[in-house]
Amino acid sequence: MTATATPSSLSMDQARFNMIEQQIRPWEVLDAQVLALLAQVPREDFAPTAHRNLAFADMELPLTQPAVEGQVMLAPRVQARLLQELAVQPTDKVLEIGTGSGYMAALLGSLAQRVVSLEIDEALARTARAHLQQAGMLNVDVRCADAAANQFAACATEAPYDVVLLSGSVAEIPAALLSLLAKGGRLAAIVGYEPVMRATIVTRTGDASYQTVQPWDTIVPRLQNFPEPSRFHF
Repeated sequence: MTATATPSSLSMDQARFNMIEQQIRPWEVLDAQVLALLAQVPREDFAPTAHRNLAFADMELPLTQPAVEGQVMLAPRVQARLLQELAVQPTDKVLEIGTGSGYMAALLGSLAQRVVSLEIDEALARTARAHLQQAGMLNVDVRCADAAANQFAACATEAPYDVVLLSGSVAEIPAALLSLLAKGGRLAAIVGYEPVMRATIVTRTGDASYQTVQPWDTIVPRLQNFPEPSRFHF
């Protein structure tokens, strides 16, 4: 019997190729620029050391030991699809909430002019900064902050943003966060409750007008401290 190859027995380049061809393309990520970026940015360098050989697996990777709920590196296909939805441009200023490992910030920084990424956990923020510095991403600024505190005051310092990405799920998208979008700006988030969450892409079309689409479903862990409105109505 021939043993099935595992990520640890494959070269990193072969594992990366398999990730793109077997996970990401089948999930309707077909943008050539996004696919090229996934091949270029070394995802394994952002994965926690204990799980480096699983960097290309179709799963969330815990970023802490012991694992802490919500502190994960999202699955590759989810990150790739969100990146494709946002259509980041070279002149864009980007806000990311939930830096995690820093990998998504590196992808965003490779496409945008500038990225501000907020991480609530100080240790994760330090690690993400180190990863990004090693990758030469000089246009990404990782800050330790509770993004949702005081009506998103920490996010407002450089608003408006052309792109806002929530790297985790929320029950709903707060109006205070939408107000930070520039006209024509796009926000991407995973919205809802288990067992049904929907990728939600909001485009600001005017001073107080927004267009929303929900093109696909997935489930990802919650971002910390975002509002959780009651699910019960009378």
